[in-house]
Amino acid sequence: MPLHPQVKDLMDRRAALGFPDNREVTADVARANARAGKASIPADQEPVGEITERNIPGPAGEIPIRIYRPTTEGPHPLIMLFHGGGWVIGDVDSEDSMSRGLVNRVNAVLVSVDYRMAPEVRFPGAPEDCYAATVWAVEHAEELGVDASNLAVSGTSAGGNLAAAVALMTRDRGGPIIKHQVLFCPVIDYSFERPSCVANAEGFGLTTEGMKWFWNEYLGPDGESNGHNPYASPIRAKDLSGLADATVIAAEYDPLLDEAADYARALKAAGNDVTYTEYAGMTHGFNGSFGLIDAAVKTCDEASARILASFAK
Repeated sequence: MPLHPQVKDLMDRRAALGFPDNREVTADVARANARAGKASIPADQEPVGEITERNIPGPAGEIPIRIYRPTTEGPHPLIMLFHGGGWVIGDVDSEDSMSRGLVNRVNAVLVSVDYRMAPEVRFPGAPEDCYAATVWAVEHAEELGVDASNLAVSGTSAGGNLAAAVALMTRDRGGPIIKHQVLFCPVIDYSFERPSCVANAEGFGLTTEGMKWFWNEYLGPDGESNGHNPYASPIRAKDLSGLADATVIAAEYDPLLDEAADYARALKAAGNDVTYTEYAGMTHGFNGSFGLIDAAVKTCDEASARILASFAK
């Protein structure tokens, strides 16, 4: 279908802000521009019970986290969320709307992780931080008021990549057990050859050249070898069996569309419980635009229902 009118309007509003391409500025300026852009066009924020922030131990120093709690009495399920932004930009505010939405629909405690970013810290710093934060949350289940036997991971774009990586890491390292992974418009493969990378290369927000820049910042001079590591490119894992149930959400006008679809098929072929939904007329990362794009809330509803079904098994 054509580009959805709500998406077109949001793209026009973002373009009117006049920020330069990320490739033309430093990482710090790109981050500041992303924050300013979000503040200029805010998404809706559903009320939740409580939001607190703290630092937890990580593999190379403290990791900042934000903890969202529902209004109900616990113990609650646990959702770990990793923000998007190409491993370079973004922070815990980036997916604030989705975080709140998942908390309310799943009735879960959600821990949003402010992992180390590139180019200051390259792969595997980000997935190791996300894995460490997941282990910490499970080990501190009583303190957090959660039932860690019901654990899900989620993320958008690079955050979806990190959620997929953590699902692999927990399986490979003997735990903790993740019951569900929600991957919104995920980065799945260090490759730019799929048809959607050509068809959706420009004009829809995230560009293929911009994605190459993110990958280069993330992987650094050892890009080729790092890019084949399954914790960077989850679809390159030799074995995809025995993983958490998965919900994969993709957008029609996203350079990453085909790799999301390929990963969903690969997970299913390996015997995992997988659903894949392509949202027509949408662009990369649309799921975070609560109040701006109606389909964003639909993705949260879909993901929440899937998480709850996995918890009920």
